[in-house]
Amino acid sequence: MPPPARLSILPSNSAGAATLPSARSSAGLSPLEREVVGLIMRAGQMLGLPKSVGAIYGLLYMSRQPLTMEEIMDRLRISLGTASQGLRQLRSFKAVRTIYVPGERRDRFEAEDQFRKLVSGFLRDEVSAQLDTANDRLASLAEWIEAEPAADREWLRQRLTKLKNVNTNARRLLTLVARFLF
Repeated sequence: MPPPARLSILPSNSAGAATLPSARSSAGLSPLEREVVGLIMRAGQMLGLPKSVGAIYGLLYMSRQPLTMEEIMDRLRISLGTASQGLRQLRSFKAVRTIYVPGERRDRFEAEDQFRKLVSGFLRDEVSAQLDTANDRLASLAEWIEAEPAADREWLRQRLTKLKNVNTNARRLLTLVARFLF
């Protein structure tokens, strides 16, 4: 079985393979960190998150100490804008905490390691919001059906009912998942 794909937001060699240091350098990741960051990055992508969001969370998750934004940028080799956006999104999911260190001017960040909180925050803030939007749009579609030719209306109503059922069942599933997590 071939090794898993490497983190793609970090530099790679000409063959596309990630360049791995034998031990962590001041501006890189150890092989273990690189693999965990890549794993979390791919999991985030499956949920529709940008690679950078997963990479930032993975780096913070594997860090013993809270990191500054500059350290995150340096370690992942990402821009200020990418780091800022990623941290903002992670904070909105309550996936990272801002840590104040007395005497320091820069904020430090650490990963939430309680996956229940992380997943429930994502489900509540992202998935639930998408289901609400879909529900609103489905409600407005009922009015549009009346503007269609009379011969098509019943078939269109049936289709719309099926879409509403999918949304209702997705909401029920979300409720069950949330209960399971708590």
